[in-house]
Amino acid sequence: MRDLATEFEAERGRLLAVAYRMLGSRSEAEDAVQETWLRYAAALADPAARAEIRQLHAWLTTTCARICLDVLRSARVRREAYPGQWLPEPMVTPLDAGPRTDGFAPDPAERAVRADQVSTALLVVLERLTPEQRVAFVLHDVFAVPFTRIAEVLGTSDAAARQLASRARRAVNAPEAPRHTADAAEQRRVVAAFAAAAESGELAELVKVLAPDVMLIGDSGGHFPAARRPVVGADAVGRFILGLFGRAGRYGGLLRARPVLVDGVLGLHLETVHSDGRPLRLVSSFAVHEGRVAGVFNQLNPDKVGDLPPLDADDVWPLRW
Repeated sequence: MRDLATEFEAERGRLLAVAYRMLGSRSEAEDAVQETWLRYAAALADPAARAEIRQLHAWLTTTCARICLDVLRSARVRREAYPGQWLPEPMVTPLDAGPRTDGFAPDPAERAVRADQVSTALLVVLERLTPEQRVAFVLHDVFAVPFTRIAEVLGTSDAAARQLASRARRAVNAPEAPRHTADAAEQRRVVAAFAAAAESGELAELVKVLAPDVMLIGDSGGHFPAARRPVVGADAVGRFILGLFGRAGRYGGLLRARPVLVDGVLGLHLETVHSDGRPLRLVSSFAVHEGRVAGVFNQLNPDKVGDLPPLDADDVWPLRW
């Protein structure tokens, strides 16, 4: 059994990366990988099933993808009943990603996901795809799985699998989809300018760092007031952001902030107090394209950010870079 576990553990990080991109949820990805392990152990106990495992890497990927496909199909029903807008569960890690003692040190799941970065912007676009399109796109375009094997996962033909991936690719590259193309240096410059403009309270200054078609999405899971539809356009998003920071000041709670990596991209971890006295934790991630903020994604659902360690007294606003 130890040998089986050793073989599986060597593949776990990659499987977590596959599952997270498909599901947009760390907890669901971990559950999918655990289910993959159970099926692997059961298959090796059955001589007939064991004979089907010719390439462990391929077999595990196919099995995990099938599990994720089932989850995605059931998730569509859950998401349709979700209160307000839905955003993926953020993978938050420190800027240096080095060993820390405050609970932010990346575990194997986080390292696996960040090894081949995927931005929140991409996960948001992937959420618009059908389960079959998402599986085909992630397996082929991200992990280079051949269409023959993808067709096996989807129970369709090679040609149909290619078509699904092609449609997904068009959606990902659509003009209206939020785009993130900035390297680390540009992300830092633009996000710092965004934070300074938000602190200034001047709409004109904030609009300068926002793309004309910038989109803001907020996920509170129904726990806090949040826009039920995306806010679109530099002026509308700018006013919303200034209102958000203004409310934080009026609530009387100390606004704390720390730059972090969110799904491998520069973002902000913020904490304040809501008007009803409840602590409010917010993780903001950004899409940065052509020197401006093209997307703002605010995750404030306590079910998705509640496990983050609290900020400390050194994490003050305005930000210290």
